[in-house]
Amino acid sequence: MPGALRSLLKLPRLFWDAYWRLVDDDGWAIASHIALSALMSLFPFLIFVTALAATFGTQNLGDAAADIILEAWPKQVAEPITREVRSVLTRTRSDVLTVGAALALYFSSNGIEALRIALNRAYGLKELRAWWLTRLESIAYVVVAAIAILALSVLVVLGPFFWNALTDYRPGFLPFSSTVTVLRLVVATLVIVVALTIVHKWLPCGTRKLEDVMPGVLLTVVLWLGYALAFAAYLGRAGQAYVTTYAGLASVMIALVFLYAIAATFIFGGEFNAVMMHRRKMKRDAQKTAEKA
Repeated sequence: MPGALRSLLKLPRLFWDAYWRLVDDDGWAIASHIALSALMSLFPFLIFVTALAATFGTQNLGDAAADIILEAWPKQVAEPITREVRSVLTRTRSDVLTVGAALALYFSSNGIEALRIALNRAYGLKELRAWWLTRLESIAYVVVAAIAILALSVLVVLGPFFWNALTDYRPGFLPFSSTVTVLRLVVATLVIVVALTIVHKWLPCGTRKLEDVMPGVLLTVVLWLGYALAFAAYLGRAGQAYVTTYAGLASVMIALVFLYAIAATFIFGGEFNAVMMHRRKMKRDAQKTAEKA
């Protein structure tokens, strides 16, 4: 218990150091870059996913993929974006190997590059690899993410079908329908944790252990969930202010503000990891010095 208590007492100092690292590393400016890149990459990414799905003869998975990506967003943020996404994806796309889809793939990798810049800054690293190599790596991340989203879309599309078949065969499972909804949220959270872990471990240059990245990953998820709930509550009370201020651009501005804060918490998670790694290194160096003495 004393050890756990000491760790809790250190948390405010860790948060404070991580915050000032974020400020010194221009984290707020980079967060705006990530937010804009993410919003601009969303449509090209979904176009590529839809084209990829159409290649396999499953066009309806494009809509399911959009639902998966936007499901974690507050309803007031997701609904306007969802309407625009569906208007873009209504046309059947089977041009995954065409120039248009290739450009969509390239531009959707801009969001990955923005994350790479943020994490390299947070971990105090300088990217030494050639730009074309890191761009190819970002494109590979997009392709893997697209395939993963499609795999999850299959589960989303087929899940209700199998559940209905199961409840028809065994009506006793009907009371557990709410539990299934909770499980879907748990699975979505686990997917986010896995994705963040992969990004922190392998997207920036250099290598990091799992124990080095998990504190920031878990902190980011907690901050994301807290901010999403708070922002949704705020929009429920004062969302009309965006409409009166930005008129037809209100939905875009709401999405940008949401993504900006999400990006800031993502960078803060990286800075928190960097602080923890620096402190562990100092502790190891002090132990080595004491052993030599």
